[in-house]
Amino acid sequence: MNLTKHLMAPLIMAALTLFFSVSANAQTPVAPATTPAAPATLPPVPCTAIENRQFDFWIGDWDVTTPDGKPAGTNLIRPILNGCVLHESWKGRGNFAGESFNVYDVRRKTWHQTWVDGTGGLLLLDGIFENGSMTLSDRAMNQNAPGRTDTNAINEITWTPNADGSVRQHWRTSADGGKTWKTAFDGKYVKSSRIQPSR
Repeated sequence: MNLTKHLMAPLIMAALTLFFSVSANAQTPVAPATTPAAPATLPPVPCTAIENRQFDFWIGDWDVTTPDGKPAGTNLIRPILNGCVLHESWKGRGNFAGESFNVYDVRRKTWHQTWVDGTGGLLLLDGIFENGSMTLSDRAMNQNAPGRTDTNAINEITWTPNADGSVRQHWRTSADGGKTWKTAFDGKYVKSSRIQPSR
């Protein structure tokens, strides 16, 4: 009997050790399986529609002449703000300088230009690219602008790319609502080969 007790004791201890080991493992919380993180979605690239590229033919550093070949000035047109805006920096005769910002307005489906210059001049133009030319005008703005007294005055500017890589800019004005027109500026843009000044 004593021999049996002597042999049983180690077996009981081993069983108890196994029991408590299994019990402890059963109570240990199992870490939840981790789900791989979803790849971050990149924001859409802005201003990639065909309409956003319609005025790209105007990009460049240009020497500008009048129809008789005389120098009129220089004009630097460069894309800014993710290529969504064309920034114009004009330098003309007599230290006349001006700048414009040109953008395709997706909401209104129209091109817009805001021009400012060193004389306090301001032009707000809207328009479209059609038949190979970009034409912007303040006709609608003048007629709808609150407090404007001369609603018959119109500025209209057309840019047309030529086959040789040059661009014609024709600015005409009307004082009678578009019945008659006068040319305010007619310039030929040719890509410049000179060393470009800092601007």
